[in-house]
Amino acid sequence: MSLFRLDASILPGTSSSAELADLVEAEWTAAHPGAPVTRRHLGTNPLPSDAWPLAHTGNLTPEPERTPAQREAMALAGTLVAELEAAEAVLLAVPLYNFGVSQHFKAWVDLIIAGAPVGSPVLKDKPTILTTVRGGGYAPGTPREGWDHSTPYLRRILADVWQGDLVIVERELTLAGVSPAMAHLKDLADDLHAKALDAAREAGRQLAAK
Repeated sequence: MSLFRLDASILPGTSSSAELADLVEAEWTAAHPGAPVTRRHLGTNPLPSDAWPLAHTGNLTPEPERTPAQREAMALAGTLVAELEAAEAVLLAVPLYNFGVSQHFKAWVDLIIAGAPVGSPVLKDKPTILTTVRGGGYAPGTPREGWDHSTPYLRRILADVWQGDLVIVERELTLAGVSPAMAHLKDLADDLHAKALDAAREAGRQLAAK
């Protein structure tokens, strides 16, 4: 059994998405001691910003005419695909940034798509856990309902396009403890935090059992 873990927080020392992913991984590791874990951290080691267009245009260029930069980007894309394909379980920790998906995570997705055969379901039936967090509140009935443009995209890519066996662990109001404007939401935030921790442990146990 092998696990691929990807983190995307730009604040790894205080990452709420990593906190949840750590609990998932701990449950998985307890059930599979000594099993390999492949890690990639896009927040501390981002992919080159020009890699996707180079890989994409390289795919459209006859092999003898590809530039060295295109070949390098295509090789990187192939490496990223191989990391997913080699894993038997996948864990992704991806926070919401500015109401959407961060550019460094989007670059990873685009490179996976460029490196795999067209339309390839690279996670087909593979157990996949996504831990995602949001600083504010976007639940139905809140003033910013519908402003979360990250989670629906992640679900579309991971479950619908890549066909992973997806479980999502979510947490909202992560900024309630540090933002004065959200101080009145701290009790609710604490409750959501506790529920997210429990959900992460349960997701880890389910992942370990698959």
